[in-house]
Amino acid sequence: MRFKHALLGALALAGTASPSFAQDRPWWESRFNQPEAERRPQSEEAKRAEVLADLRRDRTPLRSAEMVDALEKAVQRYQAIVTRGGWPTIPGTRMIKADDNDERVALLHRRLALSGELRGRPNRNLFGYVFDSDLEAGVRRFQENNGLRVTGRVDRATLAALNIPAEARLAQLRVNLQRLRDLLAMKLEDRYILVNAASFELEAVEKHDVEMRHRVIVGKPDRQTPVVRATIRALNFFPYWRVPESVANLDLIPRLLKEPGYLQQEQIRVLTGSFNGPEVDATAIDWRNSDTSKLRFRQDPGPQNALGLVRIDMPNEHGVYMHDTPLKQLFNQRSRSFSAGCVRVQDVFSLVEWIAKYETGWDQPGRAQDVLATGQALDLTLTRPLPVYFAYITAWAERDGRIVFRSDIYNKDGVRDIVASADRDPEDGPAPRWTLTP
Repeated sequence: MRFKHALLGALALAGTASPSFAQDRPWWESRFNQPEAERRPQSEEAKRAEVLADLRRDRTPLRSAEMVDALEKAVQRYQAIVTRGGWPTIPGTRMIKADDNDERVALLHRRLALSGELRGRPNRNLFGYVFDSDLEAGVRRFQENNGLRVTGRVDRATLAALNIPAEARLAQLRVNLQRLRDLLAMKLEDRYILVNAASFELEAVEKHDVEMRHRVIVGKPDRQTPVVRATIRALNFFPYWRVPESVANLDLIPRLLKEPGYLQQEQIRVLTGSFNGPEVDATAIDWRNSDTSKLRFRQDPGPQNALGLVRIDMPNEHGVYMHDTPLKQLFNQRSRSFSAGCVRVQDVFSLVEWIAKYETGWDQPGRAQDVLATGQALDLTLTRPLPVYFAYITAWAERDGRIVFRSDIYNKDGVRDIVASADRDPEDGPAPRWTLTP
């Protein structure tokens, strides 16, 4: 029963964690209608607070035998922790911070020592109440390893992560070990791109070495970025945005009921039959009473375009792809699940040049900027198509021994079911939702 109560305590704390601001608004709102507070210039202190260090630093690709080996060792470590009884639960919701005299400090010390974030003498302060600099450094390491805001203070989100039982973390490691093995089982190309939706990160790999990493924005939980293997076949500069029917029905048309002039404002045309069909006068349409099933919406190229200035074409059954975005400020968010399923890439033109560097005329840096300077649409068909993988890895281990966890934003790990069935009385009712929002 200790295990079950530990889990419920973690769930209670996790439910109080505050998500990023943009997750509470519809995707369409975050694309075109930012609140005034987001448009105002920010203070220097706020800008400094937004500096992220959330990309992997090791040049070893996530999809590699080395990473599988490191994760296998992590599973062994956590199995040993579980066998010894796991780690303690830290009660309460009150913040714990440096110089606090708090009876929970001893539990915090024990918890971080077991998972490896607290270094040095393992028994130091085991029964003490002082939150010293060594413990603060351990909290910072834990926050970094768990994708949390690195403050050195044990806030509610950090408490929630600390109180996820070792049994649950072990199950999560095992699930992700299989995912890595499945990725590695496919043909290992000399050159490819991997997007890990769970960590909002992209790796560009050549000759088994990560040459570039980029932050990305992925799909919201109700419009998930799928796991997919595809091939990049073209680069589309100054693309049209063909509004997907789901976005048109769920977002755009309801908006037009409130703002009929919105299409003109965003340079979106209304076409009939297909995206290449004849244009109709949007001002003559009664959006409340018209049959819109045969209408298509296409946004003109330009800086206002939802795809930004370049689209990375990778035909696949899900209709997803990578692209630029005019909403660059969203890359400053720690959790970046804002899109309708496609992947927006930070510093996308550096990635574009990496993709195209073996194409004729693209062997010199700055070629993408030259294309943009013309202001003319260009579709570059690749003579050397490039494999791309969209993956979902919520836990891994680095070669230096660090074990890293990310939030299960799409609830795919199945950990809540594993944990709930491990030690639960039948009269308890349905298993609780196991989630953590950093």
